[in-house]
Amino acid sequence: MSESGQGLSIRAQKVRGIFNEFDSNRDGCLNRIEMAALVIAVNPRVKFSKEQIEAILDEVFRTYGEFIEEPKGLSFQGLLRTYDDGAGDVDRDFDALGLHLDLTIGDGGTQELQPHAAAETKGKLARTGATGGSGSRQLPVASISADETSANAAKRSSKLGAWASSPNHGIAYDDTWRLVEELELLLKKLDAKIEDKLNEREDKKTGVLNNGVVDAAAAAEDWEDGVDKGESFERRRGQEELGSDYGAFKKTLVGFRERAGKVRTPEEAFDCHVAMGRCLLEHHWHKEAIKSFDLALQLKPQDVRAPFLMGNANYALGQYVEARLNYQKALDAAEANTALWQGILPQVHINLGIALEGEGMLMCACHHYREAAILNPKHYRALKLLGSALYGLGEYRAAEKFLEEALALKPDYADAHCDLGSALHAVADDDKAIQEFQKAIDLNPNHLDALYNLGGLLKDSGRYGNAAEMYAKVLALKPREWRAQLNRGVSLLGSGDHEEARKAFKEAFKMTNRLEVYDAIKHLKQMQKRPKDLTSAIANVDSPFVIVENARFQPAPNSKTTPREFLECALDIRKFQKHTRLHRCDIGDLRREIENSDYLPGISKPTGTPVENDKIIRKAKLEKTLRQLLQFLTPDTFQGAVRAINERILLVLDPTGLGRVDVGMFFAVLAPLCGGSTDNRKRLVFDVLKWRALSAREGVIPNTDAKFYIKYLRAIYLPDQGTSELAELHGDDDRAQVSYPEFLDMFNDTNWGFGILNTLAKLETGDHVRHNRIICATCNYIIIGPRFKETTKNFNLCPTCYSEGKVPADVKLEEYVFKEYSNEADIRDQFKILGFKKGLTAAPAQTVT
Repeated sequence: MSESGQGLSIRAQKVRGIFNEFDSNRDGCLNRIEMAALVIAVNPRVKFSKEQIEAILDEVFRTYGEFIEEPKGLSFQGLLRTYDDGAGDVDRDFDALGLHLDLTIGDGGTQELQPHAAAETKGKLARTGATGGSGSRQLPVASISADETSANAAKRSSKLGAWASSPNHGIAYDDTWRLVEELELLLKKLDAKIEDKLNEREDKKTGVLNNGVVDAAAAAEDWEDGVDKGESFERRRGQEELGSDYGAFKKTLVGFRERAGKVRTPEEAFDCHVAMGRCLLEHHWHKEAIKSFDLALQLKPQDVRAPFLMGNANYALGQYVEARLNYQKALDAAEANTALWQGILPQVHINLGIALEGEGMLMCACHHYREAAILNPKHYRALKLLGSALYGLGEYRAAEKFLEEALALKPDYADAHCDLGSALHAVADDDKAIQEFQKAIDLNPNHLDALYNLGGLLKDSGRYGNAAEMYAKVLALKPREWRAQLNRGVSLLGSGDHEEARKAFKEAFKMTNRLEVYDAIKHLKQMQKRPKDLTSAIANVDSPFVIVENARFQPAPNSKTTPREFLECALDIRKFQKHTRLHRCDIGDLRREIENSDYLPGISKPTGTPVENDKIIRKAKLEKTLRQLLQFLTPDTFQGAVRAINERILLVLDPTGLGRVDVGMFFAVLAPLCGGSTDNRKRLVFDVLKWRALSAREGVIPNTDAKFYIKYLRAIYLPDQGTSELAELHGDDDRAQVSYPEFLDMFNDTNWGFGILNTLAKLETGDHVRHNRIICATCNYIIIGPRFKETTKNFNLCPTCYSEGKVPADVKLEEYVFKEYSNEADIRDQFKILGFKKGLTAAPAQTVT
């Protein structure tokens, strides 16, 4: 990672010192022999084989070919670039080699070192495809600076991790060294005991247990699924693997913390607690690390290090909300003293963005990735994460742009190639997408996401045989990935290999008893029951339905049958409503959220004075409100909801792509799709437009605002319908004011307003209506929701087939007359009425005796 200012010159000087130490022939480059010596020298505890050294050198010389000067070798700029890319730790290597740096003394008599983040780990790609979910992201554990370094830190560095001896972010006091050395010794003993227990467990799992052979791969994955998954794993590891030693370990930690609190100054105590937390974090004792960081935070609330590292521990435990709050504390502290913490700011923004992604808030994450990229334009990982998040929001072209920028800085970034392939596939540029997936696989043959996503692309394009091969490679790496097994079965079915497809579906069903797998197996069994020559005969069979034009669909006399074209639009809106789960957000909750916010200028607070505020806000801020309204959704489901809202609503309200929208118009557009009565929805729309306008007169809104609202509403939900006649129907005087009854007339207009809301409300109430399992005459599915019965031939259609104009092919009429039934109670009521009338005319009078 590149740095700026004084920190960069010190870093470059250290790299220059390392370079000069191994440039034995003084030709200004490092050849393979000199590079091999460097690799071995900076890793004294690692015993490399000849093959490993050759592989490392091949990778370095291939990746940094632009810095190779034939025949001399890697230039100084090339070595500097390797450290910038995170291939090594400059401070650790410099100290491990026993080198010294002559620092220029400033006016104050001491050299100031700016904090910076160490090398980062790569994140994972969010999977795409028909049945794939979104993948997780790995949070980098970045190092942070300390104010001073101990003179003998290099001599002690072999006992601890590389972080401890760094002059920029290591241990500052001798008392801290002594305490942490004891803690490290204890933790290594515990690690050894845990490893012995794990080996013993693996031996049992891979052997014969309870007279049955255990699936070794399944057992290993069951354990892998539990590793570092948070508090439950840490508790299990402590209690099961350590037994009585776990209690003794916790008591020892209490003693260490008491020692840390008794040192001479608060600075030393802070140094002790942070170092203890770092040491525990390195050994994956995240809960205990949080306790140490919390003590450090109490001593120095203005220091970035404690909340930043506590956020890392929270994230490792899956505590995304706590991680976000701690990263925000670190960000506030860093921005309060940017001169001191300038180097760490990009990493704080990145980690905060990753924590927000853990909560499902991609828009907020994008904001922080952008900030990181602005602070450090060469931060390729910030650009990659920004591109991936934009892809998750459905902004594919923007995602493509930032991913390409990341790859321009780091061409061998496999994850970025994979994400770029997904973005290109989303915009139907499949040839380039395949190339990007293949580049990711060439860089990392075991890249699960690239293999999976390439399989999905091949399946979508009809290349079923190749897709099945990709999914087989995924399963070879992760045998219990049920989605890959299911998609492999679908691909095999598409290629005509029904027997192998059946086996794949059965294996997928064993892994997860999900309904979609069961349906796939059921469909396959039905296909196998057909005659052998049926497949070739299907092509010659006419379709079981025909599609007729709108004019031939007529409602029954004196009925309230929904017109076909209205139902088609309403079903599309209902689909969006279900996808976003907005129908589960009560209109009253939306009203309370708006009234309790400072978004709209016309909302009066308890003082009675309206709030003065800008009605144009960032999309990221709106996402926070959506998270409150849809807090019942899981992070992955919420991401899908926000993606749909962004694609359908926000991109219309933000045509310039600046990331800012009219908050009042957004809430007004959202309100008709929330749960609750239609009257309450319309009332909130009017109130929001009134608050937005800050009208001088009570109970009215500007005519121009009402027209603009209806225009936006139809552009978003009825894009195929027109809006040009609205001005003619409701006047051109933009200075006029519209009352609530007049607004209702505009809103309820079926042709140029949003009168379709009544049809939508009818669909909302009919989701669970089954009509006694009556079957649709064209699709053969059980009818759910409104039922449409043709009164002449007495066949029934489901809402979808009715909206698409489908009728049975063997029923040919000039005109089809339909009557709509919302539920079976409508029919029973009609039968009662008819029966009662017949009884009056046909039944004889009864005589009471």
